Amino acid sequence: MHLSLTTPALLFPAISLLLLAYTNRFFALAALIRSLSGENKPVHDDQIKNLRQRIVLIRRMQEAGVSSFALCVLCMIFLYAGFTQTGSVIFGCSLLLLLYSLILSVIEIRISVIALNIHLKEMSK
Repeated sequence: MHLSLTTPALLFPAISLLLLAYTNRFFALAALIRSLSGENKPVHDDQIKNLRQRIVLIRRMQEAGVSSFALCVLCMIFLYAGFTQTGSVIFGCSLLLLLYSLILSVIEIRISVIALNIHLKEMSK
């Protein structure tokens, strides 16, 4: 397979948009935590556990996304220098990190849904 400079460059907009989405999720979660700490009513232990899990997952998603982006840049440097074999391996690693980031995103969404169900259960009492 022949890998050109344009191939990893195609991932730049996609990864940038993913990182923006992950950052927005983090800010929304931070705002939720701050609002919960300002309320006078107690927060359920399941909610706190859920929020901690989501924070860890979002951090890992962001780390994997940034690492994928960095490897894309590194891949382009190697391709530009003429090291196509090394560039291809680095690009493959970049794609794997991007996939890992997306899988973590799905897991975080599932945990978020669990959190909403906990909240709905408390509202119905």
